[in-house]
Amino acid sequence: MNTKEVIHELRTKNGLSQDELAEKVFVTRQAVSRWENGDTVPNTETLKLLSRLFNVSINTLLGSPRQLICQCCGMPLEDSIIGRDGDGALNEDYCKWCYADGQYTYSDMDELIQVCIPNMVRQGFTEEQAREYMKQNLPKLDYWKRYEALSDNGEFEQFKQQLIQEINGLHIEGMPNVERLNALVGGYVNLAYPLPSGVSAKFLDDNKTYLGNQLEPEFGGNRRFGVLADMGFILICTYEADGKNPELVLYKKR
Repeated sequence: MNTKEVIHELRTKNGLSQDELAEKVFVTRQAVSRWENGDTVPNTETLKLLSRLFNVSINTLLGSPRQLICQCCGMPLEDSIIGRDGDGALNEDYCKWCYADGQYTYSDMDELIQVCIPNMVRQGFTEEQAREYMKQNLPKLDYWKRYEALSDNGEFEQFKQQLIQEINGLHIEGMPNVERLNALVGGYVNLAYPLPSGVSAKFLDDNKTYLGNQLEPEFGGNRRFGVLADMGFILICTYEADGKNPELVLYKKR
């Protein structure tokens, strides 16, 4: 689709008239009409407003003229997995796993490779092929080429290590020590836990990125420990394969 078709589809899908859309992005109804007729396209600032309003990338608004690739891990980007700046705006250079709320989540290339290998193996790579592919291609990406300029001098890594110490200090029975925390998108790990009242509740935001990991219990069995955390809380749970039958072990505000 081209820009005029994209804007028309997004407007109608969201139940907005041309007047209503115009009001939300501070233009006239005639301007919206010209966009949808293909006479003009929104300027850069208006594209940013439309991107935030419809929760899609500017690349999508322009008819997807280029293939977006995460400049940290190399993953092809779709709107649903694009990272966000601190103000909530989509950042079309990174995925949610590598960049969340204005924060880069990886400072160690080898750690990123270790996280990516299992996903690539599921796609048909051998472990050796995946490792070699990542080692050859990650240094070509903008984040790693400009790492010294973009990095936070290890501040986020220090925060992760502090979280690991706090989690291990809880001494959860049967749970081994956490050694690493990975970036996890809420929508993939937002389980509904049964509460004593009989209702089930979710504690996460599907669109936010958290830090966490899955751990094999020390006592064996078919359940796994799940660990999730951010600046405000630590959550420990157990569940069966594919997140079935989750049970909340601990939810602690930091």
